[in-house]
Amino acid sequence: MARTTKAKEARDVRASLALLWGEQDRPTRGPKPSLTPHRIAEAAVALADAEGLEAVSMNKVAGTFGVSAMALYRYVPGKAELVELMIEAVLAERPDLSAAGDGWRPRLTEWARRSWGVYQAHPWLLTATAMRRQAMGPRQLDWLDAALAALEPTGLTAAQRHQVFLLVVGLIRNLAQQLLDFDEEQDQEWNRLTGELLDRHADRFPALTRAVAAGAFGPAAEDPLTFGLDRILDGVQTLIDREGPGAG
Repeated sequence: MARTTKAKEARDVRASLALLWGEQDRPTRGPKPSLTPHRIAEAAVALADAEGLEAVSMNKVAGTFGVSAMALYRYVPGKAELVELMIEAVLAERPDLSAAGDGWRPRLTEWARRSWGVYQAHPWLLTATAMRRQAMGPRQLDWLDAALAALEPTGLTAAQRHQVFLLVVGLIRNLAQQLLDFDEEQDQEWNRLTGELLDRHADRFPALTRAVAAGAFGPAAEDPLTFGLDRILDGVQTLIDREGPGAG
């Protein structure tokens, strides 16, 4: 049974990759397909943008085309594969970072800003790209390759470059989570209740009380992405300098 299950999972992954890369077998006979995986993914993206990823179902997407859910399974095996197609659909082609200037830092900064723009436009992307082993299409790999290429002039090891990439992606995902969770009304209520608590218990939390009084939890004076990136990339530059001359 275990072998059968593993074999089925392997076949499913291969089918997902074939779908993402446009390498699936196409029927040579019969009527021309009325839909395509790309059109289905675009409809699902529009639905997720409007109502969130949880609102996306094969039934709802099928309804936008006036067909039954069963009709979609001819093109997309299920929701997991549909979500992978949606990720590909919202990513532009490989980002051209050459206009950002020479050097690893401006190019990686430009990469991060473009990536953050995609997350802002499609908040559901955070859930869709949860940190797990998933089938990745050519556009996802293009973005990964572009980031790693920007880091090659640093002279850092391949493992270090990958770790830097993960730090930058982690910052972007953290900001995306804040964006997803933010509710202005709830935020104001939280601030009010927390303020009342600290008024009563200021002696127990003196550092927190001083920080709140100084505006620590007010609107950020600097763009959070710029602040976070600068701190990360300053650390990367320190690592480059420590690794020796000729690394930058």
